[in-house]
Formats: sequence, structure tokens, C-alpha cells
Amino acid sequence: MTGTVYKSTGSWYTVKADDGQWFECRIKGKFRIQGIKSTNPVSVGDVVDFDLDTKSDVETGVITKIHDRDNYIVRKSVNLSKQTHIIASNVDTVFLLVTLNNPPTFTAFIDRFLVTAEAYHIKAVLLFNKIDTYNEEEIMEIKYLAAMYREIGYECVGISAIIGKNIDTVKEMMMGKTCMFTGHSGVGKSTLVNAIEPTLDLKTKQISVQHSQGQHTTTFAEMFDLHFDARIIDTPGIKGFGIVDMEREEIGDYFPEFFALKSECKFNNCLHLEEPKCAVKEALDNDELHWSRYKSYTQMLEGDDEQHYRKDHYPEEQ
Repeated sequence: MTGTVYKSTGSWYTVKADDGQWFECRIKGKFRIQGIKSTNPVSVGDVVDFDLDTKSDVETGVITKIHDRDNYIVRKSVNLSKQTHIIASNVDTVFLLVTLNNPPTFTAFIDRFLVTAEAYHIKAVLLFNKIDTYNEEEIMEIKYLAAMYREIGYECVGISAIIGKNIDTVKEMMMGKTCMFTGHSGVGKSTLVNAIEPTLDLKTKQISVQHSQGQHTTTFAEMFDLHFDARIIDTPGIKGFGIVDMEREEIGDYFPEFFALKSECKFNNCLHLEEPKCAVKEALDNDELHWSRYKSYTQMLEGDDEQHYRKDHYPEEQ
């Protein structure tokens, strides 16, 4: 039988078969020793083949094959620094919730997230949440940020999960797709999920409470079918996206506005640092690119230190 993984608890996987039936499945031991670098060989969103285990009184399944993934998104494993944890796979769109304050979402974090989405071939959309709480000056900051990221090519939507502003717009973007909401804890992810699908209220609260109680425990994503032909993968609030399995030379390729200029650089392996005749540096000097993006890029080259995405730089451009 073939189905899609909707939930993982580490040893058991909830699979929805193509005919709509649900099965609790485990995996064959071989998946754990096939050189997979991630801490979880099977993730939410995976399409799998499984056989039914008829030996026990309760009908369960044994996963025998993981289909090739269209994409996946990862974070660093909490306890095993050299390994990664696959948050979800086969994601059509990932929405990053951004708040100016309570909590602050800095441009360095946004850029780190967008680079990760680009690297794993997942469409990213920025949702500027809590716009009903901002004063006039803060609204101007939001508009500045949205204009900057739209210029690069990213969709941006100002929303309020509390008063329902532009929730229908978000739902339209989700139609027929498997989606994921993410962002710092406290940005209103669970509130937004509840506004989109009120029947999920209990489940999202449970996940949120579990996360707040155990920052260093393993937390698991879960996928839900929505009433308007969409699926949502609910994930714990993510402290920071790590740049994993990425060479320094390729990071610039995941900044679309830098990649567009790469062929004009004198050296085809240009890192856009001190090299002569660098098209990216020339564009920066001519104010054709945003310095905040370049600063995020250079910080990613320096290393994956948390302090890098706890900073904001865009006011310097004004």
C-alpha cells in the first residue's frame, strides 16, 4: 500500500493511505543504517510504501520504501550537532510569520530562512502578523520591509490573526497545496492556524504547550487536512534556521538578486567580498541592492552563530 506520513513520534508513524484509511506504521531497521545523516529517516510529508502486519491483533503497517522527496526542510539536531532533523518534506509553500516586536523578527533571521527555503526548493511567503497592534511608525517599517522583499521577488502579506485581516488571502494561497507555517515562538502561528481552521484549536495548543515546556526535547511536526482542499504541517516554533550541508561558495546563489548578477563578476567563483570587478559590490555601491541583505550574506559566510540572526540592520539604509 502507498500513503503519506501525517505524524511521527520517533518510532511510530501515522500514515494516511491513498484510499483514505489511517494506519500506524513502524519502519524496517534498515532505514536507520543506510547512511542517512538526519536523525529521523522518515518525516512528515513523506510518501511511503508499507505492508500490513497481520500477525498482531491490531492492524499496523511496516514501511518498506520512502519515495523520492520533491524537497525537504531541515534544522540542526538539538543534541547531535553534526546531524540534521528533517522538519518536513514535499512542502509546496512555507509561510514565515514576521513580527516587529513581541517577539522581534530580525532581517538576518528572515534572510537565513529565505536562503534555506531557496536551497531546498520550497516557495517562501512572508506574513507580517499583528499589524493591528502597530503604530504609524511601525507600519512604515513593515511597509519598508515588505517593499524590499517584494523587490527581490518574494510575496509579502500583512495579516492579523486576531481580527482576521487578509486571512482569506492566505487561504487562497494555500488552496490545493501542502503548506507549513513557521517563525519564532510567540509570533502568533497557533492563532493563525486556529483562524484558518478553528477545529484544530486543541491540537495546536497542545503542541505549543509541549514546546514551551521543553526547549531541548525532541518535538515533532504533524500534518492536518483542512476543509478547503489544503494541508498544513504544524511545527514547533523554530529558534533559528541553521545553514546546513551548504558550501560557502553556494550561499550567494540562494540570494536571487546576487545570483542574477553572478555572471557579470570577473571570477566565476566570486564570493562578493574583496574580489576585483565584482558585480554585486558594484551594485551595492550604486544602491541597486540592499545592504541589509549583503550583511546577512557575509554573516552566513562567517559562520552559523546565533548572534548573527539576533541583529537587525535595515534602518541603516534609511
